[in-house]
Amino acid sequence: MGIFDRFFRKERVEVVSKKPVGKFKVEGVLNILGKQVIIGEVLEGVIYSGYKLKGRGVALIREIQKDRKKVDFALEYDRVGLVLEGTLSVEEGDILEVYQA
Repeated sequence: MGIFDRFFRKERVEVVSKKPVGKFKVEGVLNILGKQVIIGEVLEGVIYSGYKLKGRGVALIREIQKDRKKVDFALEYDRVGLVLEGTLSVEEGDILEVYQA
């Protein structure tokens, strides 16, 4: 492993649980200070920080924001922003599955 590999390698995020705990509908995607933020609505279940989103790829939910304030969780029908660790290839209207970490 070269010196650049040590500094620029990307951690691979995987889904461990087999059953999704919720669903999230994407309404918009932003890039704020190098972090991907997905805006949308919780369709099913409860979402906590530390859970994982799965679409075309997998990313860890680092933070949840509602009305520009950090919250611990998001309930069904909440419109929130999810700050991700890593990136997902998503588009407006996509339905993402939420898994426990």
